[in-house]
Amino acid sequence: MIKNIDKFNLLELRKRLLKKGFKITKIKDGNLFGSLKSIYLTFFCSLFLIGFFYFLPNTSLYLSKTFEKPKEIENSSKLDFEKTISGILIDPKLDIDLNYKNLFDDIFQLNDTPNNSVRLSASTLNELFNDLNYNLKDIRSNKKVKPIEISLLPIELKNIESTKKRKDLFIKIVLPLILEENARIKLDRKRLFAILNKNNNSDSEKKWLKRKFKQYGVTKNDLSTLKIRMDEIPVSLAIAQAAKETGWGTSRFATEGNALYGQWTYTGDGIKPSAADNNSSHKVMRFKVLKASVRAYQRNLNTHSGYREFRRQRAIQRDNEENLDSLKLVEFLDKYAETGLEYTKVLKKIIKQNSLKDFDDASILPKSNKLKNLI
Repeated sequence: MIKNIDKFNLLELRKRLLKKGFKITKIKDGNLFGSLKSIYLTFFCSLFLIGFFYFLPNTSLYLSKTFEKPKEIENSSKLDFEKTISGILIDPKLDIDLNYKNLFDDIFQLNDTPNNSVRLSASTLNELFNDLNYNLKDIRSNKKVKPIEISLLPIELKNIESTKKRKDLFIKIVLPLILEENARIKLDRKRLFAILNKNNNSDSEKKWLKRKFKQYGVTKNDLSTLKIRMDEIPVSLAIAQAAKETGWGTSRFATEGNALYGQWTYTGDGIKPSAADNNSSHKVMRFKVLKASVRAYQRNLNTHSGYREFRRQRAIQRDNEENLDSLKLVEFLDKYAETGLEYTKVLKKIIKQNSLKDFDDASILPKSNKLKNLI
């Protein structure tokens, strides 16, 4: 059989296979290896492409952080505030909604504290101020006020015959109280802007913001509204209104209830105005200490809907990097009294005649390191 195979002609074999339907192709050397090579090449190219697109996002992020200039992060709240000042109200209810629930909690706390205050006479106060070298002439010059806190007005103010001496004593009493409350607000504003300029805030900062939203009656946690409301009252304006409402500290409301600003209340403890008719239910708010009256006054101007335009104009002055101008801002307090515009004219006259604007840039000497940083 082997012999037959040896004699078997390959050409003859090819012919017979073709007759039976078989197709014979000649394979060149290396073609099998080339086919395997293309398979391996396709496999490795696919693997490379998969790996490339898998690592591309992380690589791109790393390169951008390493070689690109960091982009400035714009505070949206600041932008909203600037648009608000320009008259472009993003939210039509900005500085309109007011939550009264916790508005005066910190003021009630001042009233709830035990009252150990002693009412000093006018002569005793004058002696005390002289011993401390506390006088208005120096304050107008050096703009520094000693942190002297008087809790009650002297009854004898109305007995001081000299109008100048009576006014000077009244200013000496209320000036540190007004400056201290302004310093508190200034410190709060400083912290607020520090929080807004951070990308992430701590839990304590979030709790602080929540407390301030309640304190200023801000709804929906609106930061632009908080920035508008959380601001100082010009010192000259605060002194002028206290002088007008109390007759320079001689009114019954001031001496009996430490009410410097004649704020009304319809509930709770208050002093019934003698001139009020029988159908009137309002009273003048009573306070244990003068400080509570000043704080309530500032909270009133900073939250009540009647003084919204006053706050807006104040914010415009801030936006223009101007000093708060009491003679301009007082024009927007016509709703504070029933006499309207006439009331604002009287306040302007008090400010000018008594040179009260001299105290607008005064600072109270610090009681703590926090306040020291503000001077």
